[in-house]
Amino acid sequence: MILKGQVALVTGASRGIGRAIAVGLSHAGAHVVVNYRDNQAAAEESLKAIRATGGQGELCRFDIGEEGQIEEAIKKIIDGHKKVDIVVNNAGVTADNLLIRAKSADWDQVIGTNLKGTVLCTKVVARSMIRERYGRIINVSSVVGQMGNVGQSLYAASKAGIIGFTKAIARELASRGVTVNAVAPGFIESDMTARLPEKLRQEFIDAIPLGRLGTCEEVAEMVVFLAGPGAAYITGQVFSVNGGLYM
Repeated sequence: MILKGQVALVTGASRGIGRAIAVGLSHAGAHVVVNYRDNQAAAEESLKAIRATGGQGELCRFDIGEEGQIEEAIKKIIDGHKKVDIVVNNAGVTADNLLIRAKSADWDQVIGTNLKGTVLCTKVVARSMIRERYGRIINVSSVVGQMGNVGQSLYAASKAGIIGFTKAIARELASRGVTVNAVAPGFIESDMTARLPEKLRQEFIDAIPLGRLGTCEEVAEMVVFLAGPGAAYITGQVFSVNGGLYM
């Protein structure tokens, strides 16, 4: 229970890695605010998973691309709990295609959600953390933002941007007792990878030195560590959870 008494906000926590992070933080003792935009039923499943292990949490609907909605949501959380100790900027989307076929709307959606959403959530929450002189901000990037991938130029740009943003904000907030780090997952067992043709899925696995896809829970374990007291002297770093795919 290393996070007992702390309040954590996880964006995009209705499924996949976000749900696993929310459950992991809850298991470590945090009260978890489960953010979602559209799929309330899936978000309720995340909350159910939290409560099934004796954890505490609540739902909070807002669009991470809309600063006004974020400000309203954070105010509500602080009014109820007096603080936000941990923020995990996890929400993200993809619009995979070759660059020459990508549309301007795809760029707006991917950058607007993945990068702008991370920036806006951090900006709003940082005000409270600065007042408290404590905070843990953990941004979810991707191995694709480190090494690139065919057909994912927009996604790679957004995730690489998160890494640069993480390092800059870590410098800005360090004197206030706030650490900022990034986690870069590799290919993870998910709804998306489950839909891949078996041949393509095996090609991905063959490229991974550990010879398998990762799990959402393995990513969550890294996030929980970075949120905890053992990571107090770590900031501005990128932690790869990719089975050796990128070294």
